[in-house]
Amino acid sequence: MKLNETSLPVIHIPEPPLEFSYGQTSAYPKDGLFLFGPHRKRSKTPHISIGVIGRPEGIAHFRTWAEKIKRRIEVPPPKRGEKQERLHLSNFPGIEEAFGISFDPAEIVAYEIDAKELDSATRTLNLHEAVRKAIEIYTAKVEAHTKNEERRVDVWLLILPEIVFERCKPQAKRTGLPLVKGDFGKKQAERADLPLLEDVIDQSGEEIFDDVPDFHRQAKVAFLKLNFTSQLIRETTLAPDAFLNKAGFQQRRLQDPATVGWNLATGLYYKTQPDPPWKLASARPGVAYIGLVYKILPNDPNEHACCAAQMFLAEGDGIVFRGANGPWQTGRNEFHLKPDAAKNLINQVLETYRDKHGGPPKELFIHGRTTFRDDEWAAFESAVTKETTLVGVRIRTTHGETKLFRNGDYPVLRGTAILLDEQNAYLWTTGYVPQLDTYIGPETPNPIFVSVLRSSQKTPNLKDVLGDIMGLTKINYNACNFNDGLPVTVRFADKVGDVLSMGSAKGAEKQPFKFYV
Repeated sequence: MKLNETSLPVIHIPEPPLEFSYGQTSAYPKDGLFLFGPHRKRSKTPHISIGVIGRPEGIAHFRTWAEKIKRRIEVPPPKRGEKQERLHLSNFPGIEEAFGISFDPAEIVAYEIDAKELDSATRTLNLHEAVRKAIEIYTAKVEAHTKNEERRVDVWLLILPEIVFERCKPQAKRTGLPLVKGDFGKKQAERADLPLLEDVIDQSGEEIFDDVPDFHRQAKVAFLKLNFTSQLIRETTLAPDAFLNKAGFQQRRLQDPATVGWNLATGLYYKTQPDPPWKLASARPGVAYIGLVYKILPNDPNEHACCAAQMFLAEGDGIVFRGANGPWQTGRNEFHLKPDAAKNLINQVLETYRDKHGGPPKELFIHGRTTFRDDEWAAFESAVTKETTLVGVRIRTTHGETKLFRNGDYPVLRGTAILLDEQNAYLWTTGYVPQLDTYIGPETPNPIFVSVLRSSQKTPNLKDVLGDIMGLTKINYNACNFNDGLPVTVRFADKVGDVLSMGSAKGAEKQPFKFYV
């Protein structure tokens, strides 16, 4: 696409600062944590309790890493032929030094699983049944601990061998693998559609077909229902040199150990502490953001979809609200709620906001990937009072149809925007970052396309909308990156939908965001 540079303004949205301990700010989470510590650093170091489930070898690999992240981990020197520009990498100072939390590796709650039992389960003929059996091997340990032990566990880590990723995912081929007969045949069992036959046909156990046969999704659902946060970690992540191919190279290409340490520690902090490790310092007070989520329900011939909302506040952390299931799909990748469902979903969000802040938000932004129908928007508006300005924003990725080139060694700056009019803009959320003096990416970055579609009152300033989106690219607490390419309201929509669309997730109507990642 060619743009007329004489008529379209090109602006730069400043990098949003993040707030850490003592009210100090930094644009980079690693710098802020290293210099100041987490946002709400306690005077006394909290000690967290970690539960680990895995093969004996996997648990041993994690114990080695548990000792590592209590100490400094250096970024390795560049290899021959590798680019010298590694300024986005940072030495990891240790989990207590950076995050202000600690744990005793000797006191980790560890439960070993039988490798042969896991192998047999993942070779079950029916894939749905195979995944369910694999999940139950892990969850049985948690259920037994909860029932028989008084010791509290703050977060459960599932240490997974590669067979879980090879065999427990949708359409896993398992070619050449001797399969074991289970309770079901190779194909999905047929349901009884006639109510009169419900008492005649035994459908016990067939609820497993309401779930996608994916270990990651089912694990998140299972631990959501057990009311525990969880983290899935591959054995190859913890001990890459223990898993080499025939040529003697690591089976997987991994990040450097210091970066793995930052990410593991960030996840441990976020999933065990009441507040996230950093917050947006530039967030406008009284503003809340909703990311709409839609996901087609598995095993549904009518292609009904689950709807949900992710709410994020200035504090950074989020809450997920489950809406109603229904025929929301109106076209390819187009979803629209019916009025009752739309109003009920927004009411859930506003009720929680009022409970937390004592009143309604000044502005409520709805971020989505589609437009809003008239009846749908009217229902959204009917849920808010005149004290709240409701704004609908569509955020879409682009795939090379629009490029902007910079005269220099690096591409366009992150935060660059082309304003098409008062409601539409291209925004580069990836690009050259002056603070790091580098660009983290393989090719010329693509922008996202932002459209302010509707507003219940005065249309907000487009620059404010773009600034908010830039800030929301910096609150991914599952890693310790400088930024993501998409705001958190959109980036995790598919992952949240993957969990909520599972049949076994029924009942999870409102939970903290940390349970889903």
